[in-house]
Amino acid sequence: MGNENQTREIQFHFHPFSPILEIQMLIFVAFLIMYIGSLLGNATIFLTVWAEHSLHTPMYFFLASLAVLEMFYSSTVAPLALVNLLTMGRIPISFTGCGTQMFFFVFLGCADCILLGIMAYDRFVAIRDPLRYSLIMRWQLCAQLAVGALVLGFILALQLTVLIFHLPFCGHNRIAHFYCDVLPILRLACGDTRMPEAMLFIVSVITLTIPFSLISVSYIFIVAAILKIRSAEGRRKAFSTCSSHLTVVLLQYGCCSLIYLRPSSSYNPEMGRVVSVVYTFVTPVLNPLIYSMRNQELKDALTKWFRYIFLYIYIYTYIFLCILYIFFSDSFPL
Repeated sequence: MGNENQTREIQFHFHPFSPILEIQMLIFVAFLIMYIGSLLGNATIFLTVWAEHSLHTPMYFFLASLAVLEMFYSSTVAPLALVNLLTMGRIPISFTGCGTQMFFFVFLGCADCILLGIMAYDRFVAIRDPLRYSLIMRWQLCAQLAVGALVLGFILALQLTVLIFHLPFCGHNRIAHFYCDVLPILRLACGDTRMPEAMLFIVSVITLTIPFSLISVSYIFIVAAILKIRSAEGRRKAFSTCSSHLTVVLLQYGCCSLIYLRPSSSYNPEMGRVVSVVYTFVTPVLNPLIYSMRNQELKDALTKWFRYIFLYIYIYTYIFLCILYIFFSDSFPL
């Protein structure tokens, strides 16, 4: 009982990127810009798909779902990381807080990877059987697939987090990372970590290997369809879009696989921290820019709704200025 109470009272500290304050501030500014960019970009994608009825199709439904996941996924890591960059790692996180952050990070990360695999299946059906696409990808099936990704991610994250945070923690409590990631926390445990490590491998295979295989198969059919395009300009544009999508996919799955699909004994904290920046800060910014905004239909919708937004801003600004003028002037503006 005493050991359990001692474990629950642990506070973890994050290791700063650099002991030099100026470098920490540069990293803080870079992280802040990427975080704000990911929030604005993904929120724009979601709101545009939600508002534009012509985009109410399975493909854009999954894109909007991915955008929402990316916003929550980034917000799981970024705020605390930014605070610790400013304070040089002096702000601790409690045992419960660390477990909560790990749960949501694994939960949303797993759901994100599974959803990318579902999107690959959606494109596979569209290319392989375009005449029956709307019949196969019914709204009920789309909703079930999206909810299934969340449920599976929730179950995997809960099991992994419970296994890890039932381990005893002793000795130093400084995490060689900028958030409560699985492998850095396992290195602080002083018990038998074989069961959590086995569970981590299972989670990685389910959320990385299987979805990436689906994405690879879908792109084989996509490339085959592109090669049938007679226009050289059409093939060039299609390959450009395809390569952009593959860049995001390879960044996401490649970096995650580099960390989680290898023996934990070979884990390098410094490399793990640098690679983690890619899938926690970089890809959430790239997804709306590359994975979504290169789509012509979506760009047209964004252009259309931006005009309305600017019109509303102009109207409400004018009304606001008129109200101020009424209160602070004796004459009426009209």
